[in-house]
Amino acid sequence: MTLHSDLSSNPIAQAKRLAAEKAIEYVEDGAVIGVGTGSTVAFFIEALGHIRQRIAGAVSSSEQSSLQLRQLGIEVLDLNSAGPLPLYVDGADECDPHKRLIKGGGAALTREKIIAQASKRFICIIDAGKRVDVLGRFPLPIEVVPMARSLVAREIVAQTGGQPVWREGVVTDNGNWVLDIHGLKITDPVAMETALNQITGVVSVGLFARRPADIVIIGGKTAELM
Repeated sequence: MTLHSDLSSNPIAQAKRLAAEKAIEYVEDGAVIGVGTGSTVAFFIEALGHIRQRIAGAVSSSEQSSLQLRQLGIEVLDLNSAGPLPLYVDGADECDPHKRLIKGGGAALTREKIIAQASKRFICIIDAGKRVDVLGRFPLPIEVVPMARSLVAREIVAQTGGQPVWREGVVTDNGNWVLDIHGLKITDPVAMETALNQITGVVSVGLFARRPADIVIIGGKTAELM
């Protein structure tokens, strides 16, 4: 799979590639690498393929990423057998100045959150357009048990005043549904993540605030660290 056949005419794709290739510098020889999901991560996986002989394999957050990894000859391992990971690399839909994130645009938020928690270092790779001062411009994804969709939506309206929209037709790799919460201005991401996690029927919340990124790599004309 080749992703950068004509990046010169696409500055956003070029920025994503730069961030992804910078993240390769943090990969340790012999390690099992946690790998996320999305268009920026696809560039990281491609770069990882060039050094596949140096790593022991990868733990993936989605079937989509697992397929790309296997196509490049990288063994995909189960997290239960891999144990704690030294490094997790993933993208984000939004990132605030404290490295807190909104994730889940690709509907892989639960597995992403699990791998992030299992990893010593979490590196987030983004283009500059994903930076915000306050989280919430991007609708907040919530993975829910299907039978609890309406129950969870009502609770979210009552707690946050946001507007839940069912991402109809989307089923997560875990067999669940996704609600996208519009109209939020998340000034206390840790508190909101904690509160939303307590709603019966919620599987996972796309706020990565209690476990934020350790390093954010922002691609642009060059790759910068945050």
